[in-house]
This record gives sequence, structure tokens and C-alpha cells, in this order.
Amino acid sequence: MTLKLHCFGESGNSYKAALALELSGLNWDPVFVDFFGGAVRTDAYRALNTMAEAPLLIDGDRKISQSGAIQQYISDKTGKFGGNGDEKYEVLRWVLWDNHKFSSMCGLTRFLMNFLPEDKRPQEVIAFNQGRLKAAYAVLNTHLAERDWIVGDGITNADLSCCGYLFYPEPFGFDRAEWPNIDSWMTRLSEMPGWKAPYDLMPGHPSDRAA
Repeated sequence: MTLKLHCFGESGNSYKAALALELSGLNWDPVFVDFFGGAVRTDAYRALNTMAEAPLLIDGDRKISQSGAIQQYISDKTGKFGGNGDEKYEVLRWVLWDNHKFSSMCGLTRFLMNFLPEDKRPQEVIAFNQGRLKAAYAVLNTHLAERDWIVGDGITNADLSCCGYLFYPEPFGFDRAEWPNIDSWMTRLSEMPGWKAPYDLMPGHPSDRAA
């Protein structure tokens, strides 16, 4: 059975789930969600996901939302990316850190800087967010100083979660050249067999809405 991932290319949270699916070897297809056209607010979509968000994974009668839950589901189906033994708690720790302090702030800042009209972009909020992100980059960069992967000796959901927004081309204050350990880690990720950039993996691109 082919899994269906409701997603859109601009979504870093969708990318976390899509990349996990792609690298897992599972059969899956992306289903485009017209987020900017209001698709997640429709009754039809809310019937699938009451949280009115993407990504949403559908596997037969099972529906799973939230990227971390989807990643764990993929791990449970395949035995991949979840960490070995007690490492699973360390993987979970980093996924929760990412969701709370890293990707959430990356996603919000990128949205404010790129997807709002220029005259609606709150500069003070953006500057505050970028300050918080600088502290988060430092945490991750220091952690990666003497290791190839965030947890253990191979790629896990910790890596797949934390990279979610970093491969996007739109600016939000992240320059990987300023963080050499993050830069090396991102290079290792992009060299994994099957890796694809967000807009190559999922339908939907800012140019689709260009006037």
C-alpha cells in the first residue's frame, strides 16, 4: 500500500516527514495541500485533520498529523531513524527541542520575512526571533563539534527534524557558512542516498503564486 503525505513544498514541517519517508524506502506519494489558498481551513480538510495543519500522513485507515509523530510512525514501520536502545530518548529529546525552540522559530521567522507583504513584516519581531535563533544555532553547532550526527553514529529523526528548515533558499537570518559544524552536518545529510531538497521532494513553490 502506498502511503499518502498531504504536504506542500514551502512547509519545513512537511519536509521533515517527506524526507523521512523518502530515505526510509517506503512507498509514498505526496498530495499537494494548497495552504496559501486556504485549503487547510476547508471543512473537507478539517474532516481529515482537525488540527487543520500539514503535514498529514494517511496509511489506509490511519491518519497521523504532526511531523514528529509521523517520523515516529515511519520508525515503527521500518525500524529506521528511531535510535538504538536508550538512544531513542536522546532522539526524542532533540526532536522536542527542535519543535519547541528551533524549527518553530525558523518557520515563523522565514514566514514573516518572505511570505508576508513587505509593508506587513514586523521588523522588531523578526529581530527578536533571530536573536533566539542565534542561540539555538550555537547549541546545535556546539553539539556537532565532535560528531557526525546528532545522536549515535547514523542518521535519526533528530537529524531529520532539526534540518527541516535549513535547506530552504529563502532568507531568514541563517548563513550556514557562519556555523561550520552545522554546515558539515548538512553536507553529510545532502550526500545521503535518496536525499532531495524540499522543492524537489514536494509539490508547491513560491513561484507558483508569482503574479
